[in-house]
Amino acid sequence: MKEAMLFSQRIAQLSKALWKAIEKDWQQWIKPFNLNINEHHILWIAYHLDGASISDVAKFGVMHVSTAFNFSKKLEERGLLKFSKKESDKRNTYIQLTEKGENVLLCLMESYKPEKNAAFSGALPLKELYGKFPENMEMMAIVRNIYGDDFMEIFQRSFSNIENEFDEKEGTLKKKNIAKQELA
Repeated sequence: MKEAMLFSQRIAQLSKALWKAIEKDWQQWIKPFNLNINEHHILWIAYHLDGASISDVAKFGVMHVSTAFNFSKKLEERGLLKFSKKESDKRNTYIQLTEKGENVLLCLMESYKPEKNAAFSGALPLKELYGKFPENMEMMAIVRNIYGDDFMEIFQRSFSNIENEFDEKEGTLKKKNIAKQELA
């Protein structure tokens, strides 16, 4: 009992402290684009899932379905998302990034400044000491046990997409021109 309570309290305190730093950095990063964290997260999910249902957005965005819908609606009103229904699935609402939405997300990625990120700065001494950033395997195992394999699959896919679809040029991330690469 004592060990369980100590574990729960440690992870709660550490998570809250880390979240406060991450939330502040995240808000500062997306502020010039007139987005809030939920809106940015929805754009991110829509990009990586390419045709996500509102239920998918809620699940992978760790938000209530009404929150996912309401913020998606605001993004649609701004021309960043479009809503649709599938012929085979009239009950679910799906979202897709518009060209404008994708451009905003890509500009956001290009504007990322690691030196303005507390989590990155906090992990940098570990990278310098061990030659790599922390793996977070134990934390990922806890999240997998809470949210399931589907959640972790999408989590991993979004980072694989960045690895495969983007290059670093002059200190910024730029989307690869896939069409030109396929022709070469």
